Amino acid sequence: MRVRRAVITAAGPRHRTLPLQLLIDRDGIEKSVLAILVEEVVRAQVEEICLVVCPGDEAACLKVAGDHAGRLTFVHQDQPLGYGHAVYCARHFVKQEPFMHLVGDHLPVSRGTPGCVQRLVEVAQAEVCSVSAVTATRESLLPWFGAVGGQLVHGRHGWYRIDTVIEKPTPTEAEQKLIVPGLRAGHYLCFYGAHVFTPTVMELLGRLIGAGTPRDASLSSALHELAAREKYLALETADGRFDLGARYGLLTAQLALALSGRDRDEVLSQLVLLLARGEPDRLAG
Repeated sequence: MRVRRAVITAAGPRHRTLPLQLLIDRDGIEKSVLAILVEEVVRAQVEEICLVVCPGDEAACLKVAGDHAGRLTFVHQDQPLGYGHAVYCARHFVKQEPFMHLVGDHLPVSRGTPGCVQRLVEVAQAEVCSVSAVTATRESLLPWFGAVGGQLVHGRHGWYRIDTVIEKPTPTEAEQKLIVPGLRAGHYLCFYGAHVFTPTVMELLGRLIGAGTPRDASLSSALHELAAREKYLALETADGRFDLGARYGLLTAQLALALSGRDRDEVLSQLVLLLARGEPDRLAG
């Protein structure tokens, strides 16, 4: 299995401008979120990239896409019909091939080399199956993520055979259906925002959309069916993933990039000075 294509979704009404935001990367260079995501894709040796956008957003995206803007193909999601529908909009780009999928409102920050996205592609190609990156997440954050349950793969640290996928489960639902061996109590495996999918995912999304309304065709529902139909793995990662749409999300992502890059010492010094300046005000209060 060769993964040559990637789909990045960036059409959500509340999230469409997030990929355009500028950050300072770990090398100290100003780049857009989109450019950083595209570089992650290219580093994984994926050749073609589809960006699912609202009509009219192409020019703004091309302006900030960086050195690899020529790899981009644009597909429209004409109406805000949900995340699963946004992925399905790229079906003609994907054709009948496996594809990487990233979400445009989350930024992965890897701790080492190869990074999570590159490892994901390597595992998917070696195992010839869909693979989703997951990270252990405390139950208070479950309302923000899809989560999985499954069994450890013998002899493979941090690999799980997925059997259950639930979108934004309640803590009670997670406790009953998403128990994973080896995780701390109160923690569950939630999606990291990076996947490699077989073409079956598009087939399942199409079936769900055809059977109801596009809004009801969630990606998690399709992935739950995928797990029952074919081999589907989760790859646990300790790398950071930052929800840019959350409160202070861009700030947190910027700090993570800075603290993992060449300017780490300078940034730490500035943070110490900032905290020190705030101390008299806190004491006076």
